[in-house]
Amino acid sequence: MIEILSSSALATVQDQGREGYLRYGVGTSGAMDRLALSVGNLLLGNPEDAAGIEIPLFPFRIRFLEDLAFALTGADCAARLGERPVLPWWTAQAKKGDVLTIGVPASGTRCYLSLAGGVDVPVVLGSRSTQLRGQFGGYNGRQLQKGDVVQAVRAASTGLDEQTRDTGFGTVPPEYSLPGPLAVPAADAAETVVRVLPAAEYDRYQPESLDAFWREGWKVTPQSDRYGYRLAGPALNAIHTLEKRSHGIVPGVIQVPHSGQPIIQLRDAQPSGGYPKIGTVIEADLWRLAQARIGTKIRFVQTTYPEAVAALEEVERYLVKVRNLVSLFRGSRH
Repeated sequence: MIEILSSSALATVQDQGREGYLRYGVGTSGAMDRLALSVGNLLLGNPEDAAGIEIPLFPFRIRFLEDLAFALTGADCAARLGERPVLPWWTAQAKKGDVLTIGVPASGTRCYLSLAGGVDVPVVLGSRSTQLRGQFGGYNGRQLQKGDVVQAVRAASTGLDEQTRDTGFGTVPPEYSLPGPLAVPAADAAETVVRVLPAAEYDRYQPESLDAFWREGWKVTPQSDRYGYRLAGPALNAIHTLEKRSHGIVPGVIQVPHSGQPIIQLRDAQPSGGYPKIGTVIEADLWRLAQARIGTKIRFVQTTYPEAVAALEEVERYLVKVRNLVSLFRGSRH
């Protein structure tokens, strides 16, 4: 059990998302960086679909109301449990009364706090994720506020074993661990590179606009959020005016409104829309996209369907490696 000490942090309870309801007009929601949440759960021995807390604004502070193990993944934040530093992608043991402070990230933009057993909120339509637009799921359908008390699921064990309590244990973040098909072109600290598949209306755009789409770095504007990243760059112009009826869309789809400035649909996006689609960020790179900061640039690299499948398989191999390492570590302690 924890108490939220921060105000207006836009933190929400999220799990892997609400699948199977798009046809009813219900979006997926879920963690923006699903890979980070998965690893946090694995480190604690939780089910991989357990809910955690997604934190996009800092500093963020909580108080533990009981002894409880936790893990921090995602953005590399300067976190402290009382006066003791807490490493990123690492577990730690809190005692009743301890205060955890998660500072401004050195890199990335979203941190995930996982609790032993997972965050305990009601399951709505198969998920514990917060749906902000519909105001359901998560913690009363809203972001967490100062004074909220969040329960952890009662697990068989809510702490680390005696040998691990002082030091914890963790893993290497995916950006340092994913070679092969997941390798992307080098980028500086102010740029995020993601791979994109051309979408249905791709060929309907002027050649010079298509060239700019791949060549330019697209600035993430302050109007960006969990619903979508609104980007700024050269206007993308169609060969002829494109008018479409609303149709299904999923996270990662890049739409082009009349302004010519693309929008990448994200986890809280509505399940349908009428803007033409120029591309789709591959599933394997959505975690990279989730960590792109406001004001930085996103660069698109064209890929193929077989390469996209291979990249997703590489992500799964990374998770298998983490599962195996955690299993070996826990097994060696017993």
